[in-house]
Amino acid sequence: MDRNQVTGFALLAVLLIGYLLYTQHDQKVFMEHKVADSIAFAKSHPRTTADTIKTTAGANTPIVDSATEALRKLMPPAYNGQAQTIVFENDKVALQFTTKGAYPVAAQIKEYKTYSQKPLFLFNGPGNMLSAVLPVDNGRPTSDLFFTPVTRQEPNGDKTIDFTADLGGGKKVDMIYTLPKNDYMMRCNIVLTGMPAQSLAINWQTLGLHTEKDVLNERQGAQVYYKNKNGEGDYFTAKPEEKIIHNNDGVSSWLGFRKQYFSTVLMAEDGFSKMDVKFMAGTTDTNLIAQNTATMQLPLKAGSNEQTGSLKWYIGPNDYHTLQHYNASFEDMVPLGYGIMAFVKYINKWALIPIFYFLAGFIKSYAIIIVLMTLFIRLILSFFTYKSYLSSAKMRVLKPELDELRAKIGDDQQKFSMEQMKLYRSAGVNPLGGCLPMLFQLPILLSMYYMFPSFIEFRQQHFLWCNDLSTYDSIFNFNFTIPFYGDHVSLFTLLMTATSLFLAVYNRNMTPQDPNNPMMKYMPFIFPVILMGVFNKMAAALTFYYTCSNILSILQQFIIQKYFINEKAIHAQLQENKNKPATPSKWSQRLEEMQKLQANRAKTPPRINKK
Repeated sequence: MDRNQVTGFALLAVLLIGYLLYTQHDQKVFMEHKVADSIAFAKSHPRTTADTIKTTAGANTPIVDSATEALRKLMPPAYNGQAQTIVFENDKVALQFTTKGAYPVAAQIKEYKTYSQKPLFLFNGPGNMLSAVLPVDNGRPTSDLFFTPVTRQEPNGDKTIDFTADLGGGKKVDMIYTLPKNDYMMRCNIVLTGMPAQSLAINWQTLGLHTEKDVLNERQGAQVYYKNKNGEGDYFTAKPEEKIIHNNDGVSSWLGFRKQYFSTVLMAEDGFSKMDVKFMAGTTDTNLIAQNTATMQLPLKAGSNEQTGSLKWYIGPNDYHTLQHYNASFEDMVPLGYGIMAFVKYINKWALIPIFYFLAGFIKSYAIIIVLMTLFIRLILSFFTYKSYLSSAKMRVLKPELDELRAKIGDDQQKFSMEQMKLYRSAGVNPLGGCLPMLFQLPILLSMYYMFPSFIEFRQQHFLWCNDLSTYDSIFNFNFTIPFYGDHVSLFTLLMTATSLFLAVYNRNMTPQDPNNPMMKYMPFIFPVILMGVFNKMAAALTFYYTCSNILSILQQFIIQKYFINEKAIHAQLQENKNKPATPSKWSQRLEEMQKLQANRAKTPPRINKK
């Protein structure tokens, strides 16, 4: 290091030391002035002196404490206060607000109870927050400010609470909440005075609490939804790992955090220009279902000296009609079919739900409604059921002729298939006639699979031994978990399995069996046993419906076989059809051509390339 470098570093060191000494002296003078001011203030306010000056063993402590207290009192009201809890309620919900931050920390839904019959809180306690980032102090959040509340009641019964935070210098922020008398939707206006801004960053955090019987099912039902103003949107199911969602491509109309049967939704009048969401399921805490943290950009409307952002906040049940009443797109939070089964939601929306609510208008028992809906659906599908059983009867009548063909042809399966198709075509029998009608019933079964576990109407509805149709019924609980089954015995699931097996046996006796496909002989019995483990934790309303459907199917099949199907007449008709010129369908022709081509390939020996 040369002499010039040494000289430079020395000058820099002198400047740094001088700056530190100067700032220490300046701070000392500043504190002396403040202490003098605080002492003068204390002498002129004896009550304040008695409250703030503390007697301790240290000589300097009373002066420092009094100076700090005096400085604190000289700060704007928004930076100096004591957090208090304000109860704000109507006929539907009871909210607890904190004056530090001016947001609800607890929300009780009055008309509902938890599974253990305790007051139902959608969220409650620290970690629940709604905060706006203000354009002051390098982005100070409203959650750090102390607000002064003023409540009033409107002549129509609506209640309003205005939280005001005075930041000094003509700057203030108002968080104004209005709760209608008999409503789940609360209005929230954020009003800035003396702080010009075009938009505000909104931070929203919710910790959803456990309220139902099974915490695992409740976590699987926890989802976050969002919808853009152009109608596009998406949803995500809670997972143990955090899910991060960015929606900056379109203006988001609303963001909803859905638990199994209750939701909270934040909706912007003019939409959110940006939205980032972090969403994850609870893990170790059994009282926590999922947590949702979102940051959104809220546009502001400009006034003379004010800017206002308008929000609507839904806190209530996932009732289909209630959600639809507030916003048509809210109904998406009642999952009626999604993914590859999204088409069934239209069956629910336009057919099954109207039938359900029609019956619920004059029938109080939801179990009876399930029975009547099952009966109505079976009657509607009876035409397809009859066609299916008629096709089975035709196949059964032709079975002796098929047995003769099999004995004549032997083990040549391809040739037998071709002759079988010729026999079916000449007799006018469609081999798929028994399958296609049953496929029309599958969408109804899938629609019920989504509808019944999602409808809050079944929640805590009693029927027979089941005290809650929205969750599984249990007649016996194990002290351990059986793989692929569970830790309990659901009687409705056992009844569903038993009736399914009985129906399989009945159908097997009525349908000719293919001896070359032994797996088809046992599949009807294996499938219900597999489903027993799947449905053991399903809603009792769903397993009760499938039980009723199986019983009605058995009765319906018995009546059709007994009174509507005459096998002698069918056999005579098939023999008469053989004497008529056959007009094969395009599908039959195509199938026969494929069988001939496959048979010719089997007869032709493989060609060997000689080199």
